[in-house]
Amino acid sequence: MEKFKAFLKRKDIEISVKRYLIDALGAMAQGLFCSLLIGTIINTIGTQFHVPFLTATVATVAGTDYTVGGLASAMSGPAMAVAIGYALHCPPLVLFSLISVGFASNALGGAGGPLAVLFVAIIASEVGKAVSKETRVDILVTPLVTIGVGIGLSAWWAPALGRAAMSVGNVIMWATELQPFLMGILVSVVVGIALTLPISSAAICAALGLTGLAGGAAVAGCCAQMVGFAVMSFRENRWGGLVSQGIGTSMLQMGNIVKNPRIWIAPILTSAITGPLATCLFRLKMDGAAVSSGMGTCGLVGQIGVYTGWVNDIAAGTKTAITGWDWFGLLMISFVLPAVLTPIFNSIGRRLGWVKDGDLKLN
Repeated sequence: MEKFKAFLKRKDIEISVKRYLIDALGAMAQGLFCSLLIGTIINTIGTQFHVPFLTATVATVAGTDYTVGGLASAMSGPAMAVAIGYALHCPPLVLFSLISVGFASNALGGAGGPLAVLFVAIIASEVGKAVSKETRVDILVTPLVTIGVGIGLSAWWAPALGRAAMSVGNVIMWATELQPFLMGILVSVVVGIALTLPISSAAICAALGLTGLAGGAAVAGCCAQMVGFAVMSFRENRWGGLVSQGIGTSMLQMGNIVKNPRIWIAPILTSAITGPLATCLFRLKMDGAAVSSGMGTCGLVGQIGVYTGWVNDIAAGTKTAITGWDWFGLLMISFVLPAVLTPIFNSIGRRLGWVKDGDLKLN
């Protein structure tokens, strides 16, 4: 057993929740951002501003035409797998081999491909690391083992994992349509908390394929955390903190939350209000990429995702036009209500002595 532990340490194989559900999941979201999300944004810009280069077919593969954005989106599987491998400290041959693994697991996982990529890429990475540089023909053995294990597991697990993820996501979306008030609160609060925790709300939403009203509630929860923390900590962090949290990430406050968890009450209460308002009053839907549901105001990706969904719905004939009410709802849920409600709740916390000066100060 001691020899085995020494081997794992030498290979930097750490079997832990942090490594797999924090580091790997967070990296997977970055891979999605650099492929699917960027591709979606490029396509939206090209379509809305009539940019010929961005709307023209630049490649045709197996009878499918791809634009610039389409090519970026198509590489989401490899991008996620390589990002996961990077987070797990894979050596070069393992890292590059994960390109094939990610493509296979994402394709075979169908709509729930991101969850399949997460599981398969982690195992393929660790097995590849275990055999890396253990033979004199490492350049052959490491890629063969990594790709063999990855594609074998993809064929075996990916379809089932994909169906399972989509089943859970479909239940959440069905429940939100059925009970928009209660589910609006639940989804908004849970996804918002996940965004601030050192895990990836974007990857979770992508893995579950969370769109529609449930996606809108998720956007509301994320915005409540990001804009809420940014505004209520303005006296401590000024403009730099406003920007870094408001369009960056509220995860920056995790150190302060550990010291005083009660500073988290205000944005959580805000998300419990904006979530049902999004689902019941504004009927805010995320009909863009599911990963956008968990991004909030980070780079305005959540808002771009909602807008992209509107455009897609108009093109599909399910929506006639983007109305003033649509824009009003998006602005209220994304920016105005979090910026107003969170400081109010925080001021109550200050009066009760739960929050003190300096509790929200970023290092």
